[in-house]
Amino acid sequence: STANAPEDDAPNRYSRTDRTTYGRYSRDANSSGSSVPSNALEKRIEELERELAKERQENARLMKMTQDKEELIGKLKEEIDLLNR
Repeated sequence: STANAPEDDAPNRYSRTDRTTYGRYSRDANSSGSSVPSNALEKRIEELERELAKERQENARLMKMTQDKEELIGKLKEEIDLLNR
């Protein structure tokens, strides 16, 4: 089907995401009877999802620390103002 595509579509074929490409390869592999690339890809996706969850958790922790420190800075500024008066 891609051989019949107009030339305007050629750049779009090469700009597709890797996930689409991987999906195509895993479908080809499954049709030939081998499921190893698909399983490896699924494991990699699960690994990346776990890593993403950890990074999001770390990001939330850092955001909380930042908020706590900003609150402390605000309180200390108020205390300094009181002491200066």
